[in-house]
Amino acid sequence: MYYGFDITYIFVIIGMLITLIASWRMKATFAKYERVASQSRLTGREVAERILRANGIYDVSVRPVSGRLTDHYDPRDKTVSLSEVIYGSTSVAAIAVAAHECGHAIQDNVGYVPLNLRSAFVPVANWGSRLSWPIICIGFLLGYGNMSNILIQIGIAMFLLAVIFQIITLPVEFDASRRALIELENNEILFDREDKSARKVLFAAAMTYVAAAATGVLQMLRLMLLFSGRSRRRN
Repeated sequence: MYYGFDITYIFVIIGMLITLIASWRMKATFAKYERVASQSRLTGREVAERILRANGIYDVSVRPVSGRLTDHYDPRDKTVSLSEVIYGSTSVAAIAVAAHECGHAIQDNVGYVPLNLRSAFVPVANWGSRLSWPIICIGFLLGYGNMSNILIQIGIAMFLLAVIFQIITLPVEFDASRRALIELENNEILFDREDKSARKVLFAAAMTYVAAAATGVLQMLRLMLLFSGRSRRRN
């Protein structure tokens, strides 16, 4: 504490700024290239199907999903889900996003280890993100006893699991974008300078994952500092 202000809130503020900047850049970049029609005139669905077939992947289906930029690949049911603004759009942005999700399908097909690790980590990370803060809050409410410290340690450990998941996600996302750009070139889906535009869209999207991981690490550091200070006051 410094003149009544918790100095560790600086970590929270920095994390918020990083997240806001990354989110703004992603939305601005996508909005820009969402208005640029590709020369191939292929829709997001057609691009996804072409890339999957070119890689000999026939057990993955492409389907529309509600929402905006809710695109994802689910290795459990072998499905590339494309949002409304991607599935039927012929824009450069839509093509880049569709190719990225196919990049995940390719990762799954070749047994890309970081993707398998992330998939296995999902349930653990979900429990960690849901229960960490309630457990930490209960620990604080109990005062300075041993049970309080144990609960706080458990809460911080569970929060760490969620942070680890965000870090594991980074190589998976960057590799999917790398594969997407290769597929767009090999299958002659983009022309002239369109590949540079697609690269900008994918990079902006990747930065949102970097921001999420950085924010998680900062919050983890804040919790560790708060807990260490609490332990010193108890002693």
